[in-house]
Amino acid sequence: MRVLIVHQNFPGQFRHVAKAWSQRPGWQVVGIGRETAPGMPELERSGRLTLIRYKPHREVGKEQHHYLRRMEEAVLHGQAVARVMLKLKARGFTPDVILAHPGWGETLNAKDVFPDARLVHFCEWFYNAPAQGNGLSPDWQGADIGFDPEFPASFDDRARIRAWNALHLLNLENCDAAISPTQWQKAQHPKAYLDKIVVGHEGIDLDGLGPDSQARMTMPNGAVLKAGDPVITYVARNLEPYRGFHRFMRTLPEIQKQHKSCQVVIVGGDDVSYGRAPGGGKTWRQAMLEEVGEKLDPERTHFLGKLPYADYKRVLQLSAAHLYLTYPFVLSWSMLEAMATGCVVVGSDTAPVREVIEDGVNGRLVGMFDAEQLVGRTVETLELAPHQRERLSQAARQRASAFGTGKGTKALEALCMGEGLAERRRA
Repeated sequence: MRVLIVHQNFPGQFRHVAKAWSQRPGWQVVGIGRETAPGMPELERSGRLTLIRYKPHREVGKEQHHYLRRMEEAVLHGQAVARVMLKLKARGFTPDVILAHPGWGETLNAKDVFPDARLVHFCEWFYNAPAQGNGLSPDWQGADIGFDPEFPASFDDRARIRAWNALHLLNLENCDAAISPTQWQKAQHPKAYLDKIVVGHEGIDLDGLGPDSQARMTMPNGAVLKAGDPVITYVARNLEPYRGFHRFMRTLPEIQKQHKSCQVVIVGGDDVSYGRAPGGGKTWRQAMLEEVGEKLDPERTHFLGKLPYADYKRVLQLSAAHLYLTYPFVLSWSMLEAMATGCVVVGSDTAPVREVIEDGVNGRLVGMFDAEQLVGRTVETLELAPHQRERLSQAARQRASAFGTGKGTKALEALCMGEGLAERRRA
């Protein structure tokens, strides 16, 4: 079996499946990623996986219309990857399957190079915005764009999103099959293509997650926090509104006022993964500290930045209340990892969170913009009786068990093999 895995940030969501397939007798796995991709050094050194890095030959034109900047960028990525594929073909490598995250345009020409390969796309997201009586298509049911009243969507935003989705429509048309991590994420795609998409989460490493009653960690100010303390945790790749950072920060002063001994541990970088920067050259952390910093207790508020995975897991093991606030958008691994650790998650009552958390059963739900409820439920969670905490914790771990890497690998493999592929290879 010859497999080609394409991801700008290789391995990205394909880490576990790439590892499993590369160790399988008779399977040849080749990866393609950008020159900045982290890769899988151990597998590459062993020769079990070959990674080829690419770089677009130029940047997007400065004069390009801003609606089309992403499309031009996608064409440049697709062109660069097509050149890599042509070289592979010339060397005699023809994949049976191409598994790819198409969000940056890498597979736009994949079928032109390898027309007989089964092309499977990871459909992470399709942009939508709420209709507002302006003649826009009724299929725009609304998700992340325009969700937050603090950042309303303009007509220009809507027009730009229409152009962005041209790439995703091409990807849906080109692929033979697709997979989406959650029902919510699948549902964002156009109805005409839903039959192509199955639901299967890529999986989290459950074996490395779980509670530890002996967990301890020293904060930058020297404070030592341990499991069982009233610790509030908040984790995001980057601290930004898409993951509710602004709502979280505005509630902290009142939470600290109502709970005099709670400690707050905040993990995440200062870049922008989604949405926009606050302007003025500031990060969202700087902007929110300017807004509410004087009301916070600095001795109980700990910003740890981005952490190595082992330290990140330890933070989760300290948690007495883990806050996960998100727009209706891609569901974060961190929420599932927190649940697998046994954290009691206080999550936003938004569609992707509701798909996993049932209020009062395996976590708590709060209105994204209901500050009073967020404060109240966070404090209540810190003060849960031991038997109540254990019940929620066990239910959270049970729910998270459905998102293991083994199940994710099986789902991807079933889709990649596809109907008739195994028979065709034996013929």
